[in-house]
Amino acid sequence: MSAVAVEDKVEQLLAYLDKDAQHIQQSLSQLTQLRALVIKRDDAALSKLLESIATQSGDRTRQQQDRQSVRRDLANALGCDLEQMTLSALQERLPQAKAERVSQMRAKLKGLVAELRKEYLSTVLLVSECSRLNTLLLKSIFNIAGAGDVLYNANGVVRRQNDTAFVNLKL
Repeated sequence: MSAVAVEDKVEQLLAYLDKDAQHIQQSLSQLTQLRALVIKRDDAALSKLLESIATQSGDRTRQQQDRQSVRRDLANALGCDLEQMTLSALQERLPQAKAERVSQMRAKLKGLVAELRKEYLSTVLLVSECSRLNTLLLKSIFNIAGAGDVLYNANGVVRRQNDTAFVNLKL
């Protein structure tokens, strides 16, 4: 592959990476929106958001496949394995101007991915806390805990207090 063809492939790769950066920014926005909707308990809007995320996954998969194809072409053109064709390795094999653009894109993506990890962790923590609270609430309402509370009378005799649930299921 000629130097011009390699530069064209690099431009294609940079365009795909720019789209990836846009997808990451959109994911950050969606995670923020998802947390807000969970806190507000807006089920209708949450369902719409989740449907939107599901429909976008196909586009992102195609985008990833196209980026991998360009990466494969670059690896073949530069005579290295696909696993070795990283942005760092590409930087080393390019002229200074192109290498600088790749470096900037790499730094941008690295920052966005770090932010995405942080936002994802915040969302996971919120959802797991909601799950824990829901479980505690259900246990207290339906007395799912099992044996009941242990009480002692004035003489020290143990008495279990059963059927003290908010909703009695023994009808």
